[in-house]
Amino acid sequence: MTLESEDLLQSILNSLDRIDYIRTQDIPDIELYMDQVTTFMGSRLKNSARNPEDDKILTKTMINNYAKNDLLPPPIRKKYSKEHVLLLIFIYYYKGILSISDIQKVLRPITERYFDKKEQGFSLEDIYNEVFGLEKEEVEYLKRDVSEKFRKAQDTFRDAPPEDQQFLRTFSFICMLSFDVYVKKLIIEKLIDSCGDLFESAKEK
Repeated sequence: MTLESEDLLQSILNSLDRIDYIRTQDIPDIELYMDQVTTFMGSRLKNSARNPEDDKILTKTMINNYAKNDLLPPPIRKKYSKEHVLLLIFIYYYKGILSISDIQKVLRPITERYFDKKEQGFSLEDIYNEVFGLEKEEVEYLKRDVSEKFRKAQDTFRDAPPEDQQFLRTFSFICMLSFDVYVKKLIIEKLIDSCGDLFESAKEK
């Protein structure tokens, strides 16, 4: 690879290192008004936005739509609990790849069984910590996978005109990453469709 392509790869890997999730201990234990929720989410997740200074992580309209579509339990006296924030984080990650109906199927049994049910001994916070605790290991795997795909892409189009090779290799890299996302989205949808009864039975308990 050229020095330029090495710099590009390193820049991509550095951006993966900046991916971070909101830890439960960072979420205020007090109930928050909607403006406070949007401010908190924006401050903690803006680094994951495409345009951190301009993109809105969460807006009042989004929150109202999530509640309208039964993705989020209604606030108590216009205030949102720590568990509301946890659900909003799940929705934030899901919404880029799943439909509203699929998010409903996945989250509804979680919400109905664990939202505001701390006295049961197993809470929504426990679930959140379990799944997001895998984040660091997953980022390391992603860095290796992205590096491998990048190097494969840099080895394509050897017979193309020299002046076109770089943008064609970048196109190749985008295609490989896109196919990876496409296949994983299909797998997620297949899981949701195949495990519908499982989610329904969990919701009814």
